[in-house]
Amino acid sequence: MTAHIEIKDVVKRFGAVTVIDHLSLSIDPNEFMVFLGPSGCGKSTLLRMIAGLESVDEGTISINGQRIDNLPPGQRDIAMVFQSYALYPHMTVADNMAFGLRNIGVAADVISARVTEAGRMLEIGHLMDRKPGQLSGGQRQRVAIGRAIVKEPKAFLFDEPLSNLDAALRVRTRVELAQLRHRVKSTMIFVTHDQIEAMTLADRIVVMNNRKIEQIGTPMEIYSRPATRFVATFVGSPAMNFVDATLDRSGGNIIARFAGGVSVETDIGSNQLADGKYTFGIRSEDVRVAPTGQGTTEGVVDVLERLGERTLVYARLADGQQIVGSAAGNSPVVVGDRVGLAFDGTKSHLFNDAGHAWHARGV
Repeated sequence: MTAHIEIKDVVKRFGAVTVIDHLSLSIDPNEFMVFLGPSGCGKSTLLRMIAGLESVDEGTISINGQRIDNLPPGQRDIAMVFQSYALYPHMTVADNMAFGLRNIGVAADVISARVTEAGRMLEIGHLMDRKPGQLSGGQRQRVAIGRAIVKEPKAFLFDEPLSNLDAALRVRTRVELAQLRHRVKSTMIFVTHDQIEAMTLADRIVVMNNRKIEQIGTPMEIYSRPATRFVATFVGSPAMNFVDATLDRSGGNIIARFAGGVSVETDIGSNQLADGKYTFGIRSEDVRVAPTGQGTTEGVVDVLERLGERTLVYARLADGQQIVGSAAGNSPVVVGDRVGLAFDGTKSHLFNDAGHAWHARGV
């Protein structure tokens, strides 16, 4: 059986400090949900509250309609994979995976069948007789995941399980996890501060910041239509470009006007926004680097990031603001060049002083 997890109006305090503030969230059966946010935003605390490793001060947590926040961890039918592997060094891989089942008296033939199947799914069947000291970091992490799989829980909780791996191994293990979630039919919650992990693995992402949820959505909803300026900054590499703007409502669409007489028609209806201060936002891929005299404005190149398939161009505008645009991977642009920057107004965003967003129809 898989889990429908319902979190209602949950509060967590450590002394006088509130770290989760009246948070509500519903996680569907078989969903891979990622909690994404900076250090200290409350994502690991929320995960530990679901697992029973932290108490709930207010609110409720339920699985399939049954309240669990008042149950001890062992009665919640949840398996957790931690950042550290926590394997027994004197035991073989098979024994590490079987240990928890033996402790609760599961029959030997059932344990053997579950361990064998988990080894097959994780492609570590050939490692069963080895001990953790004979394994690579990625192999140890797969054993830790296998130890969770054999419990056949209603839900899996992953607390930054890839953070101890080096860069190349992290990429490989991330792909393996993406494949695994299609083989193991269960609800999964994954905590990370790494946006690439979130975008790769999630059915939906919960972006958290400062004790609360900023936005819930699919990876591309989060990326293309960020609900707040924080989300637009945190998700995407490089972060979204922001330029202070005044709004011209004289036509059907809002025209954003910048310092120096530069303007962009935003494809945002002129009747959508109230009066006030706004910031114009646009992703780097929607700012095309062009020859001087062409495009929306011009800037002087400060930095180039050559990524192979494209080149990120960091250009300084006349008023000192920096804009990141995109050029071809083999672009001849060099630092110090003056370039044109063509903004695609159909992919633009506007943010008010409170950080709330409005989006062009095309995004």
